[in-house]
Amino acid sequence: MSPNNSKLVLASKSPRRVELLKKIFPQFEVAPSYIEEVLDIGLRPEDNARNIARAKAESIAPDFPDCWVIGADTLVTLDNEIFQKPEDEKDAERILNRLKGREHLVITGVCVVGPEKTIDKPITSKVKIKPLTEKEIKDYIATGEPMDKAGAYAIQQKGSFMVRSFSGSKTNIIGLPLDELKTLLKKTRYPYAT
Repeated sequence: MSPNNSKLVLASKSPRRVELLKKIFPQFEVAPSYIEEVLDIGLRPEDNARNIARAKAESIAPDFPDCWVIGADTLVTLDNEIFQKPEDEKDAERILNRLKGREHLVITGVCVVGPEKTIDKPITSKVKIKPLTEKEIKDYIATGEPMDKAGAYAIQQKGSFMVRSFSGSKTNIIGLPLDELKTLLKKTRYPYAT
């Protein structure tokens, strides 16, 4: 699909975001953003997620001038500490030890850059992780699943065993809040938003 006949562009190579977006819009272009995702420790997690999402979308938008470009960034936060993707297995173990037995926030910043206007918004969900044994953590890390996930787990895959409960948008926790995205697309006058 060439940029000229694509109205919707996802500035992400995340297979989870691609899969989610297909549920509401089967046709779109994937044009990953390769910006460096830098956190500003002086900002709230919501603002960090929003800013990174906007930077992703804006870095791709000039290549798609008549399209609607979607950027997203997901952060996991607990006690004002932000957990992105783990650097290595030891870091994944540290993150999961921090999250076990606690409720944390999952924040996805979403940005839509349209031909006429740009809108961004952070969406927050809550997830409670059950108490985990050291073996459960090590066995889960050994699957490799945590290594490319913010917060070192996937609620929709093997990591679901850890989740005691959640509130808010589940698609937000996975990485792209679909209902809120539809609202942003409407506000930016995307013609196929319902």
